[in-house]
Amino acid sequence: MADPHIVSLGCRLNIAESETIRALLAGRDTVVVNSCAVTNSAVTETRAAIRRARRDRPTAEIVVTGCAAQIDPAGFAAMPEVDRVIGNAEKLHASAWQATAPVLVGDIMRVRDTAPHLASAFAAHARAFVEVQNGCDHRCTFCAIPFGRGNSRSVPAGGVIDRIAALVDAGYREVVLTGVDLTSYGPDLPGAPSLGLLVERILAYVPRLERLRLSSLDSVEIDDRLFDLIAGHPRVMPHVHLSFQAGDDMILKRMKRRHSRAQAVALVERLKAARPDIAIGADLIAGFPTEDSAMFANTLALIDDCDIVHAHIFPYSPREGTPAARMPQVPVAVRKARAGALRAAAARRKAAWLQRLVGTEQDVLIERPGDRGHAGNFAEVRFPAPPPVRAEPVEACPERQALPASRRARAPGTRPSTSSGRTVGVGDVLRLIITATDGLTLQATPILSPAANQPAPSLQKALA
Repeated sequence: MADPHIVSLGCRLNIAESETIRALLAGRDTVVVNSCAVTNSAVTETRAAIRRARRDRPTAEIVVTGCAAQIDPAGFAAMPEVDRVIGNAEKLHASAWQATAPVLVGDIMRVRDTAPHLASAFAAHARAFVEVQNGCDHRCTFCAIPFGRGNSRSVPAGGVIDRIAALVDAGYREVVLTGVDLTSYGPDLPGAPSLGLLVERILAYVPRLERLRLSSLDSVEIDDRLFDLIAGHPRVMPHVHLSFQAGDDMILKRMKRRHSRAQAVALVERLKAARPDIAIGADLIAGFPTEDSAMFANTLALIDDCDIVHAHIFPYSPREGTPAARMPQVPVAVRKARAGALRAAAARRKAAWLQRLVGTEQDVLIERPGDRGHAGNFAEVRFPAPPPVRAEPVEACPERQALPASRRARAPGTRPSTSSGRTVGVGDVLRLIITATDGLTLQATPILSPAANQPAPSLQKALA
């Protein structure tokens, strides 16, 4: 019987949840499209993925879930390619996949818990994604996601820590904390812990976790505890992705965002002062209703003012039922042109940043197919195939080295060594020297022995 095929669209939270679905469907000839509804384009992409799945696997069961399915179950159930539609809450329960009802979508606003199942493996991913929060209590005027995800709810710290410890034992060296509104973690739990406190606990109770990365953060909710961890803890990666959306105060107000332009710039200035190597990412929307050329210029300037090198640019997409859809609209052609201008500015900023990294050493998580990966600052790094190897991968945690060899986590896809050196593969972390950039990615080589201008002897043995 064919294995299930999961198509994950949209956010990292979907990636995390898709692995739970994969485990629930082991051995079934099913294609699941885990949909996104953040923009109209995302919904269109979901429909295209469904049609493609039916063409590729004509006899498989096709199931649609995720935010687009939650918001418009009837619309997806009406597609001739679709066998079943399952809601965002139901998709994480085995009973939903054992049922036969063509539409199984409940009231997401009534859901009060999250992550009843947490994935223990991530097919095709070198890093693991752990859901710690779901839903959103804010109502930005452009956003339909609360109607797909429900109200904010958090996973108790004990469950998160146990899952991360199990993932490290399984060989994962980098974990990404995910959520719809990650920085709103905690108020619904006893004692109202913050995201910063959760991160502190993870670092303290899972000392063998080498790399912790955070998904998108709302800048206004980064408190001093979380700031200090991002700015100063070596196991928290030097990379933040901030949900800015715009760089003009009037547009931010009409979006119902809770920060000002000055606050966004000040936060980045503080982060850069405390951790100069930190890389800034941001979401930006072009052509929001009522945006004039001066307002757009403020958003365009934000790319330089905040040194945004990982930019996610979206032309505004009116979502039915949202307040922004009823506001005076910017012409589509203008939205697209402004999005293009933002992308061009972001590309220039990124290219200059990558150029500054040439000559530096970076610790890179190797990803499939084995000749690429991401540095701690999330710069994409490519290196010659076959992948470079060292006698020992980077060991960030002395606690890991102190364990018996049989208990040291081995990264997914690697093979144990039969000699003092070992072959290194997908999931390992290697220290590489950056040699060049094409403006989009970095190129790197193994670090050579300066004495002989050759790979170190242990590296030579591993290459043999």
